[in-house]
Amino acid sequence: MDLELKDRTVLITGGTDGLGLALARVLIDEGANVAVCGRDDQRLAAAQDTLGPRALCVQADVTRASDCDMFLEATLERFGGLDGVVNNAGRAASSSIATSSDDAWRDDYELKVMAALRISRASLVHLRVNAGAIVNVLAVSARTPPAGSAPTSVSRAAGLAFTKSLANEVGPLGIRVNALLIGLIESGQWVRRAEATGQPLDDFYARSASSANIPMGRFGRSREFADVAAFLLSSRASFVTGVGISVDGGMSPVI
Repeated sequence: MDLELKDRTVLITGGTDGLGLALARVLIDEGANVAVCGRDDQRLAAAQDTLGPRALCVQADVTRASDCDMFLEATLERFGGLDGVVNNAGRAASSSIATSSDDAWRDDYELKVMAALRISRASLVHLRVNAGAIVNVLAVSARTPPAGSAPTSVSRAAGLAFTKSLANEVGPLGIRVNALLIGLIESGQWVRRAEATGQPLDDFYARSASSANIPMGRFGRSREFADVAAFLLSSRASFVTGVGISVDGGMSPVI
């Protein structure tokens, strides 16, 4: 299937590693232009080498409003327009509500909600030109938060509400807004966790998948996430908006 993404431009926050980088690769393979951001110099340089000339890699901290504006402006200057936005920046920050500090809640909300709000809001005027799309990368815990998952799950739930609210608001402009709720998918953060435990990576993945009771019996692959995200960004998903789609191998207990 031709996703009709050739020469379209997509901005991805947190795109120098893991899921964001996997999506950038898929989009470039489809002929799209991609702008990604990150904070780490080495990862930015590695991403630029990996992605090649159709990519723009920008150092930016999306918890800063000025960096969000700068990233968007750099994307527009390089590619001349914008057709898609993927709010992917995030990290796991889980603890109990009883022990999590006010600062932890503020930091998590700034990264996962306010950054997505700022980037999306500033992009709307550009996305409406070509009936663009926004994809918010969340987690299955947005719908079914387990104990000890604050503040991450609460921020993700806010992201789900933001997705629906924005979709209703900008639908008349021809802009679509959807969310992907991920489960356990292979990425750099899981590699680092496996290294911290001293377990071989394959064993770590197998044990984690088993303890999470994933019906498909394994971790997801970053390409599997990227293929779904690319579809939602494409005109092939032209009547799909305001929904949260789980990419989790059946892990979530709700539909």
